[in-house]
Amino acid sequence: MTIDNAIYDHIASTWWDDSNPLALLRTAINPARFQYFREVLVEKCGLYPAGLQLLDVGCGGGFLPEEFARLGCRVMGIDPSAPTIEAAAAHARASGLTIDYRVGTGEQLPVVDASCDVVSCCDVLEHVASLDAVVAEISRVLRPGGIFLYDTVNRTLRSKIVMIKVAQEWPLTHIVPQHLHQWEMFITPGELEAALERNGLGHRESIGVAPRSSAIVLLGSLIALKRGRITFARLGERMAMRRSRDLSVAYMGYAVKDRPSAPPEG
Repeated sequence: MTIDNAIYDHIASTWWDDSNPLALLRTAINPARFQYFREVLVEKCGLYPAGLQLLDVGCGGGFLPEEFARLGCRVMGIDPSAPTIEAAAAHARASGLTIDYRVGTGEQLPVVDASCDVVSCCDVLEHVASLDAVVAEISRVLRPGGIFLYDTVNRTLRSKIVMIKVAQEWPLTHIVPQHLHQWEMFITPGELEAALERNGLGHRESIGVAPRSSAIVLLGSLIALKRGRITFARLGERMAMRRSRDLSVAYMGYAVKDRPSAPPEG
């Protein structure tokens, strides 16, 4: 199963545009997951963000890299789309942020071994041809004890209805390009945990992500968007995500790279 990731070359200039569907990532999803990731680093792992070497795999237009840079992390962003990297770098410069952006793929990260304290990977794993290859590369570039932060989409009947039918296919409700996601490429928590363990990343936690608003509010907001009364950015604000016990659509979490075992004494 393949997916047309070349779409990001064509929409690279729209990442920070309030009227583009990509604004949903920035206003609906990014605030909740960044707050969670910050808590993972500081409260769960006891890490002080300033000075941490952080790599964002599949960085897109730079939503997460810019947040981490503001925390004081030394940030590198990797994305296979050269136009997207150019757009991300331009926005970082305009924002007064120093971020090292590079063109590259998750399967072959242009990063040396054991050089990163933290790797984040969001809205990406459900787009790659080989989950194991990407996870292996993430493990390779993490230092022992390093933290892997992720979010992705579960492969369930509910995610098929929400992410594929409602968001992409049904004419009255679709708000993103038709082939942005393929349900068969979504990843169950069990599949992801197994891939992490196979590659030396000890899984610690997964939590669900769900809208704060009711279905009625979301439907009304969607109608307002379709009628041109609100932007995608405003729709995202009304959809604002929260943590949930329900992992049936989207979920996020973290893992820790195993430390080498101490050699036996004597």
